[in-house]
This record gives sequence, structure tokens and C-alpha cells, in this order.
Amino acid sequence: MRTRRIVFFSMACVAWLSGCANRGPIVDTQGVSQAQYAQDLAQCEQYAEQVDMGSSAAGGALGGAAIGALLGSIFGNSDTAKRTGGAGAVVGGAKGAAQGAREKDQVVKNCLRGRGYRVLN
Repeated sequence: MRTRRIVFFSMACVAWLSGCANRGPIVDTQGVSQAQYAQDLAQCEQYAEQVDMGSSAAGGALGGAAIGALLGSIFGNSDTAKRTGGAGAVVGGAKGAAQGAREKDQVVKNCLRGRGYRVLN
């Protein structure tokens, strides 16, 4: 029963964190050439690809696993520690990936601002 709750909680956190990803910048397009904007956006997105998503997710997973295992060992036995460590890794990895996605989004927005666009979000 406890394992099911941990798995359910982990999956709920992953779903919630994946919903935090932004859908892209909102730019005031008044007086803006759509062709030029599309080209600038594509170039800014290429810069954003330099953000290392893997290390963000891996770091989050390691931290989550450690905290989960520690809490499991405090409040249960070794089996509980294993389960909560695994759940912590899933949640931590999702949180790290969401942080990487936010960083990529911020790179795109900063790049567009640097090119003179009014980014509204």
C-alpha cells in the first residue's frame, strides 16, 4: 500500500513539473517583420540548445534519490529506503529537467531582447 502511494505521488509530481514548461516567448509583434522574427527566434533557439539538460536532470535525480533514501531510512527500513530513494530520483530528475527547460526558455527570451524585441512574458 505504501509503495503505491509513493509511486502515485512520484507520477503526480512528474506530471505537475512537466506542465511547468513554458510554450515559448510571447513577443509584441507590432511593427515587426514576421520573417525576420522567425529567423531570429530560430537562431535564439539554437543558442538555447547549448543548455545542458542532461546534467540538470541527473543532478536533480541524484539529489532526490539521496533525500528519498535518507527519509526512507529514518521513517522505515531498508526496503522503504530503496523505494523512497527511487521515488526521490524520479521526482528530482523531473524537477532538474524542468529547471533546465526554464533555463533554455530564459536564454531564448534574453536573446530576443538583445535583438530588440519586446518580450512580454
